[in-house]
Amino acid sequence: MKHIAVIGGGITGVTTAYALAQQGFSVTLFERHRYAGMETSYANGGQLSASNAEVWNHWSTLVKGLKWMTRRDAPLLFHPQASWHQWSWLTEFVAQLPHYEANTIYTAQLAIAARAYLFKWAQQEAIDFDLKREGILHIYRDKQSFNHAAKVSALLQKGGLERRAVSPLEMQQIEPALQGDFYGGFFTESDSTGDIHKFTYGLSKALGRMGVETVYESDVRHLKTNGDHVQLQVKRGDELVAFQADAAVVCCGTNSRELASQVGDRVNVYPVKGYSITVHLNDAHSQTSAPQVSLLDDATKLVTSRLGLDRFRVAGTAEFNGFNKDIRADRIQPLVDWVAQCFPGISTRQFTPWAGLRPMMPNMLPKVGSGKTPNVFYNTGHGHLGWTLSAATAVSVANSVVDARNAKSPVSLRVRPVSEMA
Repeated sequence: MKHIAVIGGGITGVTTAYALAQQGFSVTLFERHRYAGMETSYANGGQLSASNAEVWNHWSTLVKGLKWMTRRDAPLLFHPQASWHQWSWLTEFVAQLPHYEANTIYTAQLAIAARAYLFKWAQQEAIDFDLKREGILHIYRDKQSFNHAAKVSALLQKGGLERRAVSPLEMQQIEPALQGDFYGGFFTESDSTGDIHKFTYGLSKALGRMGVETVYESDVRHLKTNGDHVQLQVKRGDELVAFQADAAVVCCGTNSRELASQVGDRVNVYPVKGYSITVHLNDAHSQTSAPQVSLLDDATKLVTSRLGLDRFRVAGTAEFNGFNKDIRADRIQPLVDWVAQCFPGISTRQFTPWAGLRPMMPNMLPKVGSGKTPNVFYNTGHGHLGWTLSAATAVSVANSVVDARNAKSPVSLRVRPVSEMA
């Protein structure tokens, strides 16, 4: 097993190709766009947030989802459809409620491991991605949500992450630009932010220097395996082209489910749409009025990141509406209003709206490792933490490929969920 095909050029595909190349494999990366990181890895919230490791499989999430079903601007919006995919995913999501604590702890462990790899790679490859290591401040407007956050902090601590409670006065000291009445907050000094697209694109350029072949504008439509080799049918322009490799790693986000089914694997990824706006800070007053510290507002489910001098990213919300990629004005407006409320000195006259489909598994954990056949692997389904977890899962899947090459039993994640530990 020498030649590996990596399918997908988002953050998980590019980091996977990088980790495989480091292990000495010959790698070909297939991406349907002209550049790397052009879909879900293009304009997310920008957070590298171990502090956001809490999985969504909690009764409070279900209650809020039901309460918000009639609100078109709700932070969590569910569109019921006559779709087996949607309802099977929701059923499995509910079935994971008992594993909420264990999976939250595990996700925190994975996020901490990932940041070490990501910072190392960025330094090695001299990637400028507007990195800000100013921490992340979670803000809460009422006692009930603050108390829930305290319980989450206890779980994060079990996963190795320190997050401390702060008073409204301390919140003001941490981020003086923030306006509003808050009950309290939690601050994670070790978290950071940056531009995911700039990082993904920068690492994709490093692949070329490592000998990785990157094949852009090439959409993998079909995947077959006989256990010894994989065959890909790739649409390039108006023709289908066949490629062969020793193994493949599927890293194509919400499209992973379809490719997995072609080789007999079930990877129940569902597309959960998120929105963002990038506010252009074109004047000095807006620049000084924008925060330096990254925020997560629990009530609105919005996150922020300051990207250099003249950009401010606000992102979040979750919309269960299938593969719909429409950028809806009624979903964007709450983000604009939030900026005006919390940072009234920022001009929102010019901003760029965006929407992307997060690939989510029902248990909120990424699918990483081998499938039923010994030469098809997966690194997908990271949900809202794709960038946060990607470097660690890339290393993990590369190790799985090494094990398969060495005729060992392929393993999945190196760090297992607590619920599976003896």
